[in-house]
Amino acid sequence: MKALTTIGLLILSNSFMIIAWYGHLKFAELKWFSKLGIVAIILISWGIALFEYIFQVPANRMGFKENGGPFSLIQLKVIQEVITLVVFAIFTLLVFKTETFRLNHIISFLFLIGAVYFMFKK
Repeated sequence: MKALTTIGLLILSNSFMIIAWYGHLKFAELKWFSKLGIVAIILISWGIALFEYIFQVPANRMGFKENGGPFSLIQLKVIQEVITLVVFAIFTLLVFKTETFRLNHIISFLFLIGAVYFMFKK
């Protein structure tokens, strides 16, 4: 159960991270947002990123083996990176309609899945 909760929290965390890091590129299409300066955009992104940390910190604490969780520190990091890329891919396809995924992108994702497999191999 801790493993699924950890992964769920990491998915939520990374969803907010992707919006904070890349959402402003799409939000620029909104008239009121396009008039904002870089400082305002940074502050809005920080506000969104706060929610990333609200989910990331408990996920890592709960998931970390030394705190009674199922994952080593390295396993947590690899899981987090794969989740980041999956969430980013979904976000890109849904929000940025002009982006397309090519075969080399799919192959790189398969290698990441392989990385997770080997990370958990004893």
